[in-house]
Amino acid sequence: MAPLRFSANVSWLFPELPGLPARLRAAGSSGFEAAEVAWPYVEQPEALERAAREAGLRLVLINTPPGDREKGEMGLGAVPGRQAAFREGLEQAVLYAKALGCPRVHLMAGRVPQGADRAAVRSEMETVFLENLRHAAGVLAQESLVGLLEPINTRITDPRYFLDTPQQAAAILQKVGRPNLQLQMDLFHWQIMDGNLTGNIREFLPLVGHVQVAQVPGRGEPDSPGELNFPYLFQLLEDEGYRGFVGCEYRPQGDTVEGLNWLRSYWDRQGRPQAGR
Repeated sequence: MAPLRFSANVSWLFPELPGLPARLRAAGSSGFEAAEVAWPYVEQPEALERAAREAGLRLVLINTPPGDREKGEMGLGAVPGRQAAFREGLEQAVLYAKALGCPRVHLMAGRVPQGADRAAVRSEMETVFLENLRHAAGVLAQESLVGLLEPINTRITDPRYFLDTPQQAAAILQKVGRPNLQLQMDLFHWQIMDGNLTGNIREFLPLVGHVQVAQVPGRGEPDSPGELNFPYLFQLLEDEGYRGFVGCEYRPQGDTVEGLNWLRSYWDRQGRPQAGR
């Protein structure tokens, strides 16, 4: 069985260091072969590409732009009236993905509009999301890129986020029916919304293009105190034949490098993966 491949989410890890290039260098020095970044748009793509290459890293995931964060936006994919802005953001994401050699883009769904009732707008938002996803799938396919849908929990992290369960995301993927759209499985969010991780991993893994991990409920390192048994979950992903990356999207409880003991012990036990896409 192949060992899992881990990716450093440099939007979360190495907060001790200012700026993405420094964090990429630190990720490379810590033994990572891959990195992901939520929003790379504050840096020039060429500078990021160079920093990643010099650190011996490949970039494996970026997000579409969030929209107007001052107005509380957190992605635009399902937001009525923001279709043009979603398409502009997608173009920017594709530009960065190509420059960075990054094969995956998380297509952020966004939030239920302020003051709106979720149940009342759900159908309209799904219609907007489906239309935007069909457009995105076509744009991404031209560049051989994969788009990802990530359910985000509405119990703790983002109460107004539109896409919040694996079941909802899988149903939307089925309706769109494009092979280059896949599921992003963040076990932190999935545990909070639905639990039943063994059943959900087995059911949905065929749709999954990327995995992310953090402990519940504190969102710290996988070996910090919490509900999730990561040695078991990592073994399950291996047993089920998962071949993608596992993104470390957690909030370090102290120094990032000291907090990577869980990963060093995984590598000691399982060995490191052979390089490959």
